[in-house]
Amino acid sequence: MAQNGTTENGVPPNPAALHLPQPCRVSEIKHTKLFINNEWQSSVNGKTFPTFNPATGEKICDVEEADKADVDKAVEAAKAAINRGSPWRRMDVSSRGRLLHRLAELLERDRIVLATMESMDSGKPFLQSFFIDLDGSIKTLRYYAGWADKIHGKTLPVDDNFMCFTKHEPVGVCGAIIPWNFPLLMFVWKIAPALCCGNTVVIKPAEQTPLTALHVGALIKEAGFPPGVVNIVPGFGPTAGAAIASHMGIDKVAFTGSTEVGQLIKEAAAKSNLKRVTLELGGKNPCIVFADSDLQLAVQEAQKGAFYNQGQCCTAASRVFVEESVYDEFVRLSVESAKKIVAGDPMDPQTSHGPQIDQQQFEKILELVESGKKEGAKLECGGCSVQDKGLFIQPTIFSDVKDHMRLAKEEIFGPVQCILKFKSQEEVIERANSTHYGLAAAVFTRSVERAVSVSSALEAGTVWVNCYNALHAQAPFGGYKMSGNGRELGEYALAEYTEVKTVTIKLNEQLTV
Repeated sequence: MAQNGTTENGVPPNPAALHLPQPCRVSEIKHTKLFINNEWQSSVNGKTFPTFNPATGEKICDVEEADKADVDKAVEAAKAAINRGSPWRRMDVSSRGRLLHRLAELLERDRIVLATMESMDSGKPFLQSFFIDLDGSIKTLRYYAGWADKIHGKTLPVDDNFMCFTKHEPVGVCGAIIPWNFPLLMFVWKIAPALCCGNTVVIKPAEQTPLTALHVGALIKEAGFPPGVVNIVPGFGPTAGAAIASHMGIDKVAFTGSTEVGQLIKEAAAKSNLKRVTLELGGKNPCIVFADSDLQLAVQEAQKGAFYNQGQCCTAASRVFVEESVYDEFVRLSVESAKKIVAGDPMDPQTSHGPQIDQQQFEKILELVESGKKEGAKLECGGCSVQDKGLFIQPTIFSDVKDHMRLAKEEIFGPVQCILKFKSQEEVIERANSTHYGLAAAVFTRSVERAVSVSSALEAGTVWVNCYNALHAQAPFGGYKMSGNGRELGEYALAEYTEVKTVTIKLNEQLTV
């Protein structure tokens, strides 16, 4: 996930010319409690849950488990923090920006520690955590820090003797529920625009990966954010997540995860207080390679789309459509490239491919691989676990994939590249759009006219041309159809975290302009 032009696989273009960062030794996890009202608190029910290193299977630590009672406490703190007269509500907008800049500085200071913890907890290679996740998180905080004093309304010309203007005000208490595939990055994507607009936040990190969110809780307090502005409640979806989605004291909820859970959250929001909802959900993203493209570039970028973060990306390029005349060569080059990918210890700088997050995902991916074999797709390479390495799955490529196969229809969320054949531009556009999803797509061609026409025809919130996973803090991100509602990042995200108020003043002889 290339944030702000960062090199895609997490390694600089010429690593030999640079001193690569090294992971640090994390012998003890300091922050394992709930972070509510700038205090570390035990859960009301006294429960904890373990978090594991997916690369080794070893338990890292136990974390306090939040449920409804803890969410209630967090919401109470968040509401108090945004009440009129509170320090956060009275804080001037430039000071909000300075706090976000300060938080970015603290992430820079703790970059090695955070990247190490992220790799321990999620299994992603350390260099990817350092160069992509941390870089993207820091730049996102800085981007929204810059917006804090630039959010404003308009003066409107209206009929008769009135003065009319609009103001943008905070929504209020914002709930957020984030996934395990990019724990820190998703944490920042949620809190940065919310805080920039003056809201308060109650956020639930995924139960598989709570550690970096909790560490950042300590940094939020150190940066000087008032109590109750950010509250972190690690726990499980059916308890803590459901409590956030249905809470009458939460004014907006943002969720990143599966489409199925997104539907439940939208239903809960509707049945409670009709809270605002933004959803960034699944994808079955088409990657279209035309015969006139730079084929080697297309192979490299499509594989980044398929295999980056072990395929555990909502943007994964899991449907690669290749024009018939170059299909066989594309498959050959793809297999050749996939066999060079190094799977192993995420802390090793040579590693570019880590484990899947847990046993459930591991088994789901291998079950879909078996379905591909049974339905007649041709297994070109991979297709099984890495011997003696727990949750590691070999980068897998299928050719001769047909649209009706499960591989071409279901979100795999694993390191599986499906290569399909097409004959014409009209055909491939129709097939690419023949899905309930619409998150992202890519087009590879040397023709500007074709790039523009095909990107216009694709039903997706983001279309990349001659690149993949090029995400930037300045550019909005979100999906069409069942890939979600609303947008994250960029100026567009600010609308998701503000209410627009219209003020109309009657003018008369005593009050004129």
